[in-house]
Amino acid sequence: MIDRSELIEEITRQVLAVLAAAETGGGLDNASEAVANGAVRLGYSGAAAEVPAGLAEYIDHTLLRPNATPADIDTLCDEAADFHFAAVCINPVWVARAARRLRGARVTVASVVGFPLGASLPEIKAMEARRALRDGAREIDMVINIGALKGGDHELVRRDIAGVSDACREVGALNKVIIEAAYLSDEEKVVACRLAQLARADFVKTSTGFGPGGATVFDVALMRETVGEKMGVKAAGGIHTAGEARAMIRAGASRIGASAGIKIVTGDEGGSGESY
Repeated sequence: MIDRSELIEEITRQVLAVLAAAETGGGLDNASEAVANGAVRLGYSGAAAEVPAGLAEYIDHTLLRPNATPADIDTLCDEAADFHFAAVCINPVWVARAARRLRGARVTVASVVGFPLGASLPEIKAMEARRALRDGAREIDMVINIGALKGGDHELVRRDIAGVSDACREVGALNKVIIEAAYLSDEEKVVACRLAQLARADFVKTSTGFGPGGATVFDVALMRETVGEKMGVKAAGGIHTAGEARAMIRAGASRIGASAGIKIVTGDEGGSGESY
């Protein structure tokens, strides 16, 4: 059982206090802006503190729209190979196609599990993960059971994550845990990240892109401070420009999920503005 009081004492209050010191008079939004501008780094000194000149290696080129066609998936894969993105992130039905399309390219296939609501049963999520892995995925982005977390059933949340982590470890794949931060209090974000650690996940991720909000600099900083240097943090949802991507990396993100990957790496400020 997670000791909520201890977590708040150890992590949340510390992070809020540091951010408060960077405030310019308007609350946490201004503190988040200060983090984005490099005014405070929460003491984090891991690899993500070094913002790269080229951002492609940080980006999961993402297409999760329900109306995506086979041709759309082929285009996504070709773009990922051309721009050397870290991965494509797609719905499970397209994994086998993407794996064939990217054979020989240095681009990983990532798929989603329990997406976007997180309300599937743990055994179904594990089964869904195993099928995606069998089809060629080597990264899984799973959504936690948000209602169970908010209801205080931490053991169910841990077990839910662990089932997918175990499936991933069987084939040397990565499990990225989407906490859907916009639904959570700061306390719950910390608890969710700790549960992901206990369940041997490899990343925590801010958002699905389909919830009430996307990634924020504050949430990335809070998540990084919670999980430390060894675990990945993926910022996803609403990231459209190189400046926004770099702000997330400064705050501690080690991966960026975006449908606007080409715009981010080329500096093209046009485009649709879609987050996924």
